[in-house]
Amino acid sequence: MVNVKKIIVVEDQTLVRQGLRSLLDAEKNLEVVAEAGDGIEAIRCVEKHKPDLVLLDLAMPKMSGLSALKDIKNKYPKTKILALTFHSSEEYILEAFKSGVDGYCLKKDSHIELLSAIKSIFSGKSYISPSISSKVLEGYLEGRKKIKEKTTWETLTQREKEVLKLVGEAHSSVEIGDILCISPKTVDKHRSNIMNKLNLHSAAAIAAYAIEKGLVTK
Repeated sequence: MVNVKKIIVVEDQTLVRQGLRSLLDAEKNLEVVAEAGDGIEAIRCVEKHKPDLVLLDLAMPKMSGLSALKDIKNKYPKTKILALTFHSSEEYILEAFKSGVDGYCLKKDSHIELLSAIKSIFSGKSYISPSISSKVLEGYLEGRKKIKEKTTWETLTQREKEVLKLVGEAHSSVEIGDILCISPKTVDKHRSNIMNKLNLHSAAAIAAYAIEKGLVTK
């Protein structure tokens, strides 16, 4: 009897999400049990379906993939997570692995690479796209990466990064409060902290910074 693995696909672009579902459902040992278009929906789907693996886009509206990743791993540490993203910078890769991701694929990779990544993860191994230097992952896993002085970006808390993303998406304080389940007053405090830490002085400047960091697409 084939041991079928349950998968949730998290991707904000409908056509891409449907294409991934068709690809994975064509494999006899894989089954897509749910789809999600943002990080908040992803967390709800994981709570409902208890999947074996989450295929997770890192750049999404409302709640970023990294925030969703941390939440899912905190609540369901045995759930495997494979990041599927266009971000290939060392900063993103290291932050994803520090947050608990089991594998890291680029959207430009082939479907064969994607299936290979899933197979590798289910066999208990970490995976990183061959198109990214393996030294990045090795340096992190072996603890050989040198400690760097914190960048301005790294001084932001996870909650501040979430608020930054939502401000960049032009959400009001009330809307952000509803999404993150915090009060508008708390949102305004986070916004003030963000502006002070990053030396930004307007919502437009925050939006530009969020785009630069890949949190928001143009």
